[in-house]
Amino acid sequence: MIPIDLLVHGGDVLTVDAAGTVVPDGAVAVRGGEIVEVGPAARLRGAYAAAEEIDARGCLVLPGLINTHTHLAMTLLRGAADDLTLQGFLEHVIPREAALLSPETVAAGIRAAIAESVRGGVTAALDMYWFHEAAEAVAREAGWRLLTGPTFMDVPEPPDGRPYAERLGWAGAHLAARTPAPGTRPVVFAHSAYTLVPEQLTAIAALARAHGALLHLHAAENAAEVATVTERHGMRPVELLDSLGVLGPDTLLAHAVDLTDAEIAALARTGTAVAHCPVSNLKLGCGIARVPDLTAAGVTVGLGTDGAVSSNTLDVLAAVRMAALVHKAGGDPTAVGAEQAVRMATIESARALGLDGQLGSLEPGKRADLVVLDLDRPHLAPRHDPYATLTYAAGPADVRDTVVDGRVLLRDRNLLTVDERRAIDDLHAAAASVPVPGPRASTEHLTAEVPT
Repeated sequence: MIPIDLLVHGGDVLTVDAAGTVVPDGAVAVRGGEIVEVGPAARLRGAYAAAEEIDARGCLVLPGLINTHTHLAMTLLRGAADDLTLQGFLEHVIPREAALLSPETVAAGIRAAIAESVRGGVTAALDMYWFHEAAEAVAREAGWRLLTGPTFMDVPEPPDGRPYAERLGWAGAHLAARTPAPGTRPVVFAHSAYTLVPEQLTAIAALARAHGALLHLHAAENAAEVATVTERHGMRPVELLDSLGVLGPDTLLAHAVDLTDAEIAALARTGTAVAHCPVSNLKLGCGIARVPDLTAAGVTVGLGTDGAVSSNTLDVLAAVRMAALVHKAGGDPTAVGAEQAVRMATIESARALGLDGQLGSLEPGKRADLVVLDLDRPHLAPRHDPYATLTYAAGPADVRDTVVDGRVLLRDRNLLTVDERRAIDDLHAAAASVPVPGPRASTEHLTAEVPT
């Protein structure tokens, strides 16, 4: 028998490969953090001798969920800026971040975020936030897949105290010294076209391309943002990014809610991907992204939660459900189907990150990121279509086991690499260092202007 590190066996394996293969009573063999084989449990149990096994009978085994747009340490401010427009939200959050954030508070925020994510079957995330070095250290300790890097946002008081003029050199040194782990890649974050001027955006894009990095930024999140950028620069956000040469196959836009047909065509022409965040978009009153039109044009669309202030959870399964439901509001129940929604959170999210060769499906040669979801629960019975079960009925509480790079992070609903009690206590302590403001004034006066 061939020695391996881990064998997950006995469950229905939802591979999310190109053919949509489902292996009843299947198994996944893992060695060195990589999937060695996927197939019938009886055959794989006879072929491999595993150092560790997970008995997945009565369960669904699926690829780990991927969060393609989030601000993980915003767990620190969960519940502090609700029921506001995007612009009102930013007016609340940006000054508080300047006062609250430090390497220590970001570490506390992300530790709790990782615990929440692992419990929800999320095995990887693209995280735009300050003090990314602190976040990376916590993620390494937890064995969790985090894609992050330098963030650019030209605000008067950046939380890290580093003015924009110093950031390009600092970011270049960081990227040059970095050796990405398997299943990750370098990332550069440019916040948006309303917090950075065109010259800054082109310089940041050039930096990202010089280092083979993914460039990630917010764009066209709502009509007010579009109005602001148009007033300042004479072009809508996506038009401006296209004119500057910022769009491309290594660029991922968050939200992309307010788009014209021409802008969708530009995204398709340039190979630019989109991170769809339906829960956050609805909560902030931003609208509904044109996902059916984007996918019909050939644009890759992944799923994200946004931060835990604008969505209040890091629940990717909730984003899957919302993505499948909200686009049916126009009267077409097939607009985004269950299988498409699941693919958006797995293989399409991996494709949006440029990592579909390593993540997003259960296939030999890919990194061993997977989830075991307990189907033996009243709200998930009986078993008909696994995609429909995942999309319309499952939730984080149904996740039993979570594996990242072949390492079991959650087993029988017990976190193995994060001290959950410490994470919660540290989050409370860090958040309390800046009191929540009192009752908010009306936000009716807010215009399209946002802090710059």
